[in-house]
Amino acid sequence: MASIEIDKESGFCFGVVTAIRKAEEELAKGTPLFCLGDIVHNSAEVDRLQSKGMTTIGHADLSSLRHAKVLLRAHGEPPETYRTAAENDIEIIDATCPVVLRLQERIKLAYQKGGSQIVIYGKRGHAEVNGLVGQTQGEAIVVEDIDGLSQIDFSCPVTLYSQTTKSLEGFREVIDTIRSRMAEGVAFEYADTICRQVANRVEHLRAFARSKDVVLFVAGAKSSNGKVLFNHCLDENARTYLVGGPSDIKGEWFAGAETIGICGATSTPRWLMEDVEQATLQMLDNE
Repeated sequence: MASIEIDKESGFCFGVVTAIRKAEEELAKGTPLFCLGDIVHNSAEVDRLQSKGMTTIGHADLSSLRHAKVLLRAHGEPPETYRTAAENDIEIIDATCPVVLRLQERIKLAYQKGGSQIVIYGKRGHAEVNGLVGQTQGEAIVVEDIDGLSQIDFSCPVTLYSQTTKSLEGFREVIDTIRSRMAEGVAFEYADTICRQVANRVEHLRAFARSKDVVLFVAGAKSSNGKVLFNHCLDENARTYLVGGPSDIKGEWFAGAETIGICGATSTPRWLMEDVEQATLQMLDNE
């Protein structure tokens, strides 16, 4: 039978770990707890916490909520969310990742200083990016790739930041392209704000994928980080398969395989990777 290994470095980043710990601590008190948006982009983990009593709500729900307790997830929120909470007598359980909080503060100070276009390299509409743009009263320019750089006026100063979970390679490409387009003598500044706990997983996962005959990458459909890391594994190993859980596994994937690797995104719980491992073992036993 093929050997199976779960990647030891895969799974929740410390920001997500903290958010889930805070949620579980509040739920243990037995009082109703709401979470603004999915606490993590993994439906299995969201369902687990909902079974313990947590209710996921959207921003529209927040506006009509009164005298409640609401957890803010690791992605962070714009200032408007805190204002709404104060107006509605909502107690905030703030689980914003410290790395994101520092980035929000840097962008806020740069915006208040003025004199420069604030540009954010990130996924438009992503929860973290919405929180970052909120520090600029919605004025920051969001670019997802170099095609989006046409929004920038290269005759005026530019200050560039990055969503914390973007790739270093992509960020460097954006930096080099902006620098090459800036008008002579016009200031261009950038801050490397990518979380290394996330970025450093790329090379590790590439090596992990190369070392296996088959790789099962476990991630939720909503996970941006999952899509990026899955593609890195796929680049190294064509027999890499994206699964949301045990029910997605197909027996024909393992034909002739001697080594099987299981890994996941920063939003993938360890228990889910272990469930995938058990389902794979059972499937191999039944062959």
